[in-house]
Amino acid sequence: MTSNAKTAVGLPSFLCHSALSLILCFGLIACGKQDPSANGMAMPAMPVGVLSLKATNVPISAETVAQTEGAKEVEIRPRVGGIVLKKLYEEGAPVKQGQALFLIDPAPFQIALSHAKAQLAQQQARVEQTEREAQRLKGLLSTESVSQREADNAASDNSMARAALAQFQANVREAQLNLSYTTVTSSLSGMAGRFELSEGALVNANTSLLTKVCQISPIWVRFSLSDSELALLGGYLTPARVKQLNLILANGHEYPQKGQLNFAASSIDPQLGTQQLRASFANDDKTLLPGQFVRVRVTTGSRKGVFLLPQTAVLTGDQGRFVFVAEKNSQGKVLAAIRPIVEGGWQGQSWVVLRGLKAGEQVIVDNLIKMRPGAEVLPHPYQETSPVAAKAS
Repeated sequence: MTSNAKTAVGLPSFLCHSALSLILCFGLIACGKQDPSANGMAMPAMPVGVLSLKATNVPISAETVAQTEGAKEVEIRPRVGGIVLKKLYEEGAPVKQGQALFLIDPAPFQIALSHAKAQLAQQQARVEQTEREAQRLKGLLSTESVSQREADNAASDNSMARAALAQFQANVREAQLNLSYTTVTSSLSGMAGRFELSEGALVNANTSLLTKVCQISPIWVRFSLSDSELALLGGYLTPARVKQLNLILANGHEYPQKGQLNFAASSIDPQLGTQQLRASFANDDKTLLPGQFVRVRVTTGSRKGVFLLPQTAVLTGDQGRFVFVAEKNSQGKVLAAIRPIVEGGWQGQSWVVLRGLKAGEQVIVDNLIKMRPGAEVLPHPYQETSPVAAKAS
């Protein structure tokens, strides 16, 4: 009975000591979390890459998608109907103005020309006959051997014969022209398209399409700009306002030749809300072909005293775009601070900052995911890594 009583009395005492020990341990842990500086466990300064700002000048420009087209494009159609005997050019090759492209069977038109010439010769004989008759009666009229009416009728016959002669002469010229049309020529110099039919096909005058010829030197580039893009450029464009036009090819390379704006719509397209534009580029080496999709960069001037920042440095919040800058406080610590900015679009791979920053400020470029306002940072010069080097590493 005595041992049982001791056990019953000792058990609560053991539990009390254990509970007290646990409470003290949790209290120490909690105190350690609340005051890390008391144990020398303060958070270290975060290393960040910074970019020291320098004012620069950038062009006022905008880029947009564009498509090339031939400066001139004509459809080659026959002026006379008949059978296409031969194709006289190489499809897809350059042709010159006046070069023969097709031959239409000339036999019917040669016969028509011979017939017109025969009628002309017959009428010329008729004119000579009526002229002799008129002259003979005119001489007899002076001796009153014939009446005035007979002389007048002879003169009228001669006049009508001459009028008919002019008509037959026109028929000969028409037959000659139709015969010349059996050789279909190019109306301009350019690149010839494919033959739409085949040799031996029957074509109709002025309706059947044989091929197309497109002038590609110079070549035209058609594009459009929205209201917001036009606002960045300073308003609606005219050829006089555009200082420079550059073409960026599909592979990202810049076309070596500069362009000239040769058309600017005087109104905004009500359906698309854009201004339609067209530029001309030299294309002597035939690098560009009609129908290619390219990009056009339009430059209207330059902005002075702006800053260029890498795209990773500019963040977006509820109030707009902002950056973090590294600045010292009164205690000499370097802390991160927010700077709202006004951006002016892109310049290459960088943001153009118009307002919100000053020359000499240090903009934080990396480690921005962990960045918080007021966080202590350890700045070092930012070194941009090229995409190729980053991929290799």
